[in-house]
Amino acid sequence: MSVRITLWLALLLVVAYLALWPVPIEPLPWSPPKDNGYIGAFSPNRALAKSVALPLPQSEGPEDLALGPDGALYLSLLDGSILRLDEQGHWQTIANTQGRPLGIEFAPDGTLYIADAHRGLMALPPGGTATVVLDRVAGLPLRYADDLDIAPDGVVYLSDASTRFSAKEYGTFEASLLDLMEHRPSGRLIRFDPASGEASELMTGLSFANGVAVSHDGQSVLVAETGHYRIWRYPLTGESRGQPELLVENLPGFPDNLSRGPHGSYWVGLVAPRNAVLDALAGAPALRRVVQRLPEVLRPNAVRYSHLVGFDDQGQIRYNLQDPAGGYAFITGAQRVGERLYLSSLHEPSLAYLPWPYGDSDTH
Repeated sequence: MSVRITLWLALLLVVAYLALWPVPIEPLPWSPPKDNGYIGAFSPNRALAKSVALPLPQSEGPEDLALGPDGALYLSLLDGSILRLDEQGHWQTIANTQGRPLGIEFAPDGTLYIADAHRGLMALPPGGTATVVLDRVAGLPLRYADDLDIAPDGVVYLSDASTRFSAKEYGTFEASLLDLMEHRPSGRLIRFDPASGEASELMTGLSFANGVAVSHDGQSVLVAETGHYRIWRYPLTGESRGQPELLVENLPGFPDNLSRGPHGSYWVGLVAPRNAVLDALAGAPALRRVVQRLPEVLRPNAVRYSHLVGFDDQGQIRYNLQDPAGGYAFITGAQRVGERLYLSSLHEPSLAYLPWPYGDSDTH
């Protein structure tokens, strides 16, 4: 066989592979908002370059943080562990979910609720063992329990990031990439009442439902929609009850966890900047299938960048903390403890904190 024929056959095989090889995604076209980049309220700065890293005693990816009733900081890790960090800097493993714990939050009775991406919603009572309390809602399994928050009445609000891509089957990060590449929104916001055991869907059709936070006044719940770079508010009371409204739109990165911050604000971690290639492929679902067949290194992926944003109930940006060098990157959220603002991350092998620089001032 001649060299020319061999090359032609090789080329045909490559073309056939790129056109026909099965992939798990079935993309839909969509129209992303124009990426305005890092301007205005999101102008670059190096505030997070001052963060201090605290190496973890084990594993990596301190995805979420919660302040315990004992004043200690709790965090969830990739190996399934829930760690406790006391005021003296001592680490203690208090549980292992045997899955991938993401969002964590304490209920008024001291129970730690855990959104485990592999297992569903779990509860860890004081001195007890973590058990699954919810793994199916509205006839669908929780395939990617992501973040949660708890209202003053003890009701749990939980995000199921994707009902199409199982975090246990593909891995949490890999499943998120598949969901974002496919862009066939299937995420949902869920209400769970531990007292009655009843659960229901509040919102469906979200493009990777992520961070969840009950508002400061307890009258609404916020949810981050990662794939559309925005944050929704879902009113729980009043005339607009049950009618979702957009609160923050067109963020310059992918929003992750949400938590209540100072002076009526909310923290959201932008885990990575928006990807120009991913946006450019939005209207070309067939081409996205081709891209999915490429080696992983050639596909759109998250890049290192440090960004934490604080916004208020009107959706106005009040805090904008960055480090373009990505010293402590893939930030998912934050938790202030005393004079420290702790940072969580999707991949880092450490926990980081920033000495609180703002005093009692409202806006920065």
